[in-house]
Amino acid sequence: MKLIILDRDGVINHDRDDFVKSPDEWQAIEGSMDAIAFLTQAGYTLAVATNQSGIGRQFFTVQTLNEMHSKMHKLVQQAGGEISGIWFCPHLAEHKCDCRKPQSGMIVDILERFQANAENTWLVGDSLRDLQAIANVGGKPVLVRTGKGEKTLAKERDKLPENTLIFDSLLAFSQFLIQEDEEC
Repeated sequence: MKLIILDRDGVINHDRDDFVKSPDEWQAIEGSMDAIAFLTQAGYTLAVATNQSGIGRQFFTVQTLNEMHSKMHKLVQQAGGEISGIWFCPHLAEHKCDCRKPQSGMIVDILERFQANAENTWLVGDSLRDLQAIANVGGKPVLVRTGKGEKTLAKERDKLPENTLIFDSLLAFSQFLIQEDEEC
């Protein structure tokens, strides 16, 4: 199983300080749909693991989140890609759940669902907590500079998990990975 887990906001779509609260506000990052399509066509299974505390804060409902994800699925499919599943945590940090990244509950669930090994699984994120969630289970962390990625690098570079790879975007990561596969 060639599995890649993607954070959503800041990796696939543009992030907003006031939360992405509607399908209209959900806007794909240039190249992200192509990246997902390239990875799908190269034989990777893609899943999304996203903290969505906007639900817990009552900024939007699960129904609205589903509408945003329907838009994402449609755009991914139009590009020739597929996202095989979306996991989300609706909780606030103070709930201390095991699913909110940097905790690894969503990651463990995804690995179990796809019967994948953590050490062979990538997680692409734009924040330290994304990278910690995969590193905690022995997976491969990737930081992209989109979204909060530049800020993460500026403020927390010394805290990045060991062997974290850094790319300008999801598209740049996909090109690297596909080229690496071709060389093997």
